Amino acid sequence: MSFKFPLATASWGAEEHEAMQRVIASGMYSMGANVQAFERGFAQYTGSNHCVMVNSGSSANLLMVAALFYTKNSKLKLQRGDEVIVPAVSWSTTYYPLYQYGLKIKFVDIDLHTLNYDLDQLEQAVTDKTRAIMAVNLLGNPNDFGRIQQIIGKRDIVLMEDNCESMGATYQGKPAGTFGVMGTYSSFFSHHISTMEGGLIVTDDEEIYQILLSLRAHGWTRNLPQKNHVCSDKSDDPFEESFRFVLPGYNVRPLEMEGALGIEQVKRLPKMIEERRKNGKLLQAALGNHPDILIQREIGESSWFGFSLVIRPGSQLTRKMLVAQLNELGFECRPIVAGNFAKNEVVKYFDSEIHGTLKNAEHIDQNGLFVGNHHFPIPEAFAALALLSGSAL
Repeated sequence: MSFKFPLATASWGAEEHEAMQRVIASGMYSMGANVQAFERGFAQYTGSNHCVMVNSGSSANLLMVAALFYTKNSKLKLQRGDEVIVPAVSWSTTYYPLYQYGLKIKFVDIDLHTLNYDLDQLEQAVTDKTRAIMAVNLLGNPNDFGRIQQIIGKRDIVLMEDNCESMGATYQGKPAGTFGVMGTYSSFFSHHISTMEGGLIVTDDEEIYQILLSLRAHGWTRNLPQKNHVCSDKSDDPFEESFRFVLPGYNVRPLEMEGALGIEQVKRLPKMIEERRKNGKLLQAALGNHPDILIQREIGESSWFGFSLVIRPGSQLTRKMLVAQLNELGFECRPIVAGNFAKNEVVKYFDSEIHGTLKNAEHIDQNGLFVGNHHFPIPEAFAALALLSGSAL
């Protein structure tokens, strides 16, 4: 089915096509100079010391969690059985690395308006057993990191950020994804920038950065500096270091073509975020006071990945009715991320618990959806959305 208002559209121009052709002409497709240049550009964009590109946002989450098991920093180091708090609404691969590394997962409810943590519930969920908090910035909306830092206080709790949906968002002028020891991003087709597939991890911690470099490529030493924080000093002989493995890593390297695309896409990113925010303002004007629908309440400056529409509690409107009307108006729509993830069958494999109840997560699971935002003006979409008001329902 073809939609007038799809969830995502291409953000490439002639520069991206030329970048791909340059890589093809070079004959060098595996990770190289273009990936490194994109990493430098993205680190500069986020104000981070380091950036590591991988093959997806999911892989970025995997390496982020894995790195905390191999650090020598006792304040950051995790071990199996440690408790990590997560929001009940996120994508599957926010949670899977936590399970795969044997962490105890505690689900906490979300706020019905922001779609991020219910901060009162988060504060109540934190105990002396809590070792880490995973902050997920949903649909472009950053968390209230001032409040989260207050909740953490002086406790040795590691803050991680899954920022895959919120590239370009800021809280008090600081980029989302840079509040924790690491933050992850996605450059999948439907996200703020597109390198086809792709993910990124940023950090200011030198040791963590070097661990990520090793984990990304087989756990070997080849990509580490001679003097490093991961292993003993490397040999001067590159042959001897060719297949020296020091960490149980992966192969989640990106392609050189993806790096070349990223170089061009990050140049476009500020303007694309600006346009998404303009669209966000139009959404707020069109539906901010709707009697039956809640839209996401912005924290800081959202980068408006998409537009959530949540049926107000007590409304006679049903999601089936809402989906039918949106489809008729030409909108492609999806559930809000994975809804209440704690109800998924896969959770039977987790070592997990639920703090309190997940009433808000369950409400959006049954009564929420989102439609697409884009990096260009879409005034006709907001004119169509205005038809959802009043007697149209």
